[in-house]
Amino acid sequence: MSEQFIKEVYEGVINRDAGGTVASAQKALDAGANPLEIIERGLTKGMETVGEKFEMQEFFLPHLLLATNCVKAAMKVLNPFIKTTGDTKTMVIGTVEGDIHDIGKNLVALTMEAVGFKVIDLGVSVKSSDYIAAVKKHKPNLLGLSALITSTMINMEKTIKELEKEGLRDQVKVIVGGAPVDAKYAKSIGADYYGKTVSAAITVGKELKGAK
Repeated sequence: MSEQFIKEVYEGVINRDAGGTVASAQKALDAGANPLEIIERGLTKGMETVGEKFEMQEFFLPHLLLATNCVKAAMKVLNPFIKTTGDTKTMVIGTVEGDIHDIGKNLVALTMEAVGFKVIDLGVSVKSSDYIAAVKKHKPNLLGLSALITSTMINMEKTIKELEKEGLRDQVKVIVGGAPVDAKYAKSIGADYYGKTVSAAITVGKELKGAK
């Protein structure tokens, strides 16, 4: 029976039905489903499908936002039942200094939570020194740097150089993304990953979750 409810969670995300997604998640829990399976096969799979539809222009930004709201609402139900272990992965994310755009960053933060990450969102216009402080404090597995304004992209490189200067670079993977960013730029500044889409962030999250 729980299989059917997990499928309904998946469908709820695609249909952008927050109430239905939450209700199905609760039913799946009541039926004995593992909360991590609900996240993986319901919420995450649903967001993957939504992300694919967004890339194919079958869905647009409002659809994406509504779908992430479904994930956020369902996670409130599931989080109390998730047992954290030493294998839990952590992500620190923020929009770089000088840039106050946050829609893309917020979507990635929500979907990474759906993959099972603990996410520390530093907000917008985050200084390199604040990223460094957060890495030292939280010891994340992944650091996400977002930029939507071309002139602020340089602060991604600045942050990575500061990580190197502080001897932290080999302790954390870095993913960069945003409209003006591309794979070539990500490589040129020494980032580990380039996240063009929400789906790409999910792929990175799954890769890191599988890392020992």
